[in-house]
Amino acid sequence: MAFDASKDKVLKKWKCEETGLIITINQYGDGEPKVQIGPRILLKKDGTERAPAKAGRLTVEDIMWLYETIDEIKDELAELAGPE
Repeated sequence: MAFDASKDKVLKKWKCEETGLIITINQYGDGEPKVQIGPRILLKKDGTERAPAKAGRLTVEDIMWLYETIDEIKDELAELAGPE
């Protein structure tokens, strides 16, 4: 079965304004919602967004932001996944 982009949904999104790191909860078709770390969206000098880049290695700033946000991400994922 080939990948079908129309079945791939972003259910929730968080962005670290300081580092451009994006965390999303995605769902493919009727599958289980899952967390994705990345990409990273950086800004050009003129203030517009550059093309997305891989998240790569996380900085201390990324980790601190993730630490502050992880409970919200966990709660949202649990709510979207429903009862087991």
